[in-house]
Amino acid sequence: MHIVNSISEFHQQLLLPEPLHPLVSVIDVSGVKPDENKIWEHFFVNFYCVSLKKDVTAKVKYGQQYYDFNKGTMNFIAPKQVQSLSISEIRKIRKECGQGYMLMFHPDFLLKHSLATNIKNYGFFSYAVNEALHLSEREEKNVIEIFQKIDREYQHIDRHTQDIILSQIDLLLNYSNRFYERQFITRKAINHDLLCKMEHLLNTYFEKEQTLDKGLPTVGYLAEKLNVSPRYLSDMLRSLTGQSTQQHIHEKLIEKAKEKLSTTNLSVSEIAFQLGFEHSQSFSKLFKTKTNLSPLEFRQSFN
Repeated sequence: MHIVNSISEFHQQLLLPEPLHPLVSVIDVSGVKPDENKIWEHFFVNFYCVSLKKDVTAKVKYGQQYYDFNKGTMNFIAPKQVQSLSISEIRKIRKECGQGYMLMFHPDFLLKHSLATNIKNYGFFSYAVNEALHLSEREEKNVIEIFQKIDREYQHIDRHTQDIILSQIDLLLNYSNRFYERQFITRKAINHDLLCKMEHLLNTYFEKEQTLDKGLPTVGYLAEKLNVSPRYLSDMLRSLTGQSTQQHIHEKLIEKAKEKLSTTNLSVSEIAFQLGFEHSQSFSKLFKTKTNLSPLEFRQSFN
């Protein structure tokens, strides 16, 4: 694992001149000629990267999946997220890198600004590469203008430079949030199919009593089975139903609990154990939170 700690080091590995600002840089990817170095096979950077790329022939492996940048797409990478490029892919980039921009900014650049905290609220920094943001021509134009404004701003650094660049980064992330919400809507049919698959997974999990061996189903388990990232799954579900993945799990759990309380003579402790709880108190607390009744009060309402 190779760690790229600074933007300056990243420039060196891409055979680019030193950045004009140590904590922020915009690269025109058409001029990138990365060094044929094995560090690209398994690396992460200690800064944020926001990329807009199209017509890129190489495939980047991000986590466990490959992604082909063959259309205008945006990707968001947070510090310490593992990436990899094979030497053969590096050679493709050196031959024809495509078009687009890459914005890099170090977490230190955000210090004492609201973005230092707020950036953690943007779920797309945790999305997998295959969940990239696909832009319309108008959206792409807006994004390119922001990249170009940031690039122009640090050409002449003064006491206003940081605030102006941060305001542009803030604008870029807000636009990206809007565009992702639009993408959730335009892909509604696909996302409804994903919702149906998740419902089937949850039903199967409880019906086969996998809770006895594996405990409660987790967001990570569902995301892995559906081949999406946990954050993307929750954001997608929230756009469709107003509920996160965890809330969907709890909803299904309460549904199964009500069924057992009303149709069996099992004790509350036995039901809690069957549903994957280590402690019946945790089950009772969740049930009351969701229904305003304790499990026993719910059962008694049927007598």
